[in-house]
Amino acid sequence: MRKFRLVRDIMTPKVITITEDKTMGDAAKVMGDKHIGSLIVVADSKPKGIVTERDLLSGILALGRDPTKTSVGSAMSWPIVTIPPEAPIKEAAKIMMKRKGRLAVMDKEKLIGIVSASDFIRSLPDVPETVVKVEDYMTTEVLTVDEGKSVAEIAVTMGKERIGSVIVTAEGKPKGIFTERDLLTTFLREGKSLDAPVKGYASTPLIVAPAWISVYEAAYIMADRHIRRLPLVEEEELVGIITARDLVEAYAK
Repeated sequence: MRKFRLVRDIMTPKVITITEDKTMGDAAKVMGDKHIGSLIVVADSKPKGIVTERDLLSGILALGRDPTKTSVGSAMSWPIVTIPPEAPIKEAAKIMMKRKGRLAVMDKEKLIGIVSASDFIRSLPDVPETVVKVEDYMTTEVLTVDEGKSVAEIAVTMGKERIGSVIVTAEGKPKGIFTERDLLTTFLREGKSLDAPVKGYASTPLIVAPAWISVYEAAYIMADRHIRRLPLVEEEELVGIITARDLVEAYAK
């Protein structure tokens, strides 16, 4: 991995936007089509807020609201959290953990990029902070669901628990993972019924790593395999999961 140091070096420069008057159904379709987890909400061509896949889960689906009848303006988070392009990525990591969200990169009054946790794991520097073990930051309570459970039930559970994934099991054994991105790209984008069982829609085989690896090693695996969540095992037993946001938290401290 290259050793990036400034926000400008790691940001995603192509920012996809949406307006307040659009529906969350519209937002879901755009995010699903673009395979992204957020949209910057603009008003009068200026960034005003942000909507994310988590907003869809926790603020819409988990509450039984209809995305096609809910406006982006009523669901977005605002004001938007900004950072200049020349800020150190260490500072960006701290702001991201404090404000709990993606950062809009502003050069004076111009929106030039966005920084997410995924941007960090693709460029996490090999420095002392990243030598710490993932077991110090992993979530040990991992939610599992049987492959026969419906996507609708899983979406509500993920929304209420404010988690971005579940481990899908077959006959009690971990088989794959179903994430909020899967929900967006496979179901909400295409208007597919959520009543379908999750079997066949989970990502398989399940990519796992030993719980004793370092934060840097976890970031390397996640960047290499293009994943944002990494289940952790000890002696082939699932003991936890580490996310891109967890890695940012480790680096921020």
